[in-house]
Amino acid sequence: MTLLYLVLALVLIFTLAAGLWRILRGPTPADRMLAAQLFGTTAVAVLLLLAEASDYPAVRDVALVFALLAAVTMVAFVRRSWSGEREDGHVDP
Repeated sequence: MTLLYLVLALVLIFTLAAGLWRILRGPTPADRMLAAQLFGTTAVAVLLLLAEASDYPAVRDVALVFALLAAVTMVAFVRRSWSGEREDGHVDP
């Protein structure tokens, strides 16, 4: 089972190549932010798999902290990118 976890972690690390490509070539800041979110999600998944494979519970705690940071980062991005101004000139609270 440990070998399966390690192989799955390796496959997830390869998906980071797609995210890196999107960060470098993304046409909009939203594309780049979603790719960064992919990095966070993949890092959490890889750390959880490595925690199970190595039987080291501290890695699981690090993965949970990364998950919380990824959520906070996404909220900050949405608050920064959404101005609240509509096309008719009114500003939403």
